[in-house]
Amino acid sequence: MVGRTYAWSLSLLTTDVNGILTTTASLHGCTIWFPTLLLLYLLCGLHVNLSDLLGDNKIPPSLCTGQPGIPGSPGVHGNPGQPGRDGRDGRDAAPADRGEKGERGQEGEMGMRGITGDRGDPGEKGQTGKEGECAVAPKSAFSAKLPESVTMPLAVGDAVRFSKVMLNEQGDYNIETGRFTCKIPGVYYFAVHATVYRASLQFDLMKNGHTMASYFQFYGNWPKPSSLSGGSLLHLAPGDQVWVQMALGEYSGFYSSSKTDSTFTGFLVYSDWKNSAIFA
Repeated sequence: MVGRTYAWSLSLLTTDVNGILTTTASLHGCTIWFPTLLLLYLLCGLHVNLSDLLGDNKIPPSLCTGQPGIPGSPGVHGNPGQPGRDGRDGRDAAPADRGEKGERGQEGEMGMRGITGDRGDPGEKGQTGKEGECAVAPKSAFSAKLPESVTMPLAVGDAVRFSKVMLNEQGDYNIETGRFTCKIPGVYYFAVHATVYRASLQFDLMKNGHTMASYFQFYGNWPKPSSLSGGSLLHLAPGDQVWVQMALGEYSGFYSSSKTDSTFTGFLVYSDWKNSAIFA
């Protein structure tokens, strides 16, 4: 066979003298025998055809005469699919029979106090009530003075009788004895005003035989009368008595005239009754 020299840029298969494929690759300047070149063309064509059949998986059954292969391993689980759509609503069932009433539950705990609500509108005016009985506050008061143009030389221990009454509505003061007798328990105020003339004066304010207060005025032969006044608050119970009493015999200068007076006054300040406005 005649050999020729060709220039190639791809790898090729070659054969030896006996026509057997022995080597690969030839580059520029390689010498290839003609019969060998023909065989290469045939092999290339067969390779292309088999490649197409393998790529398209269209190999004829006649070419696959081997035994079935070993089953492959199970594939990896795929990803979960997307949720399906909701189904249609079912039809309404027929109403059930009413059940028996259950037992009453236990009383719950008291809740928190709510917020105070708005103030309501004023209600209608009520009917006028029945007329009640008139109540009068307890009263007790008196005032008396000595008779005019009278000088009273009294002994020690004698009660001074202020016999000219100016006020004694309740009759609590006795002009015969000169003593006030308590009917309403409470606090009273007593006052004594004396005109002093021709002698010094000393007297006591007495309660049930005990001296509550003493008063004294010296007389110095003055041409005109002088005065002596005093007062005191006393707590009295019903039946208690109060009067003015001479303290010393030589000091008895009580005097009264049309121009000047000697007076004894007393009145209730407040009673001990809780509801004082019940005494008429």
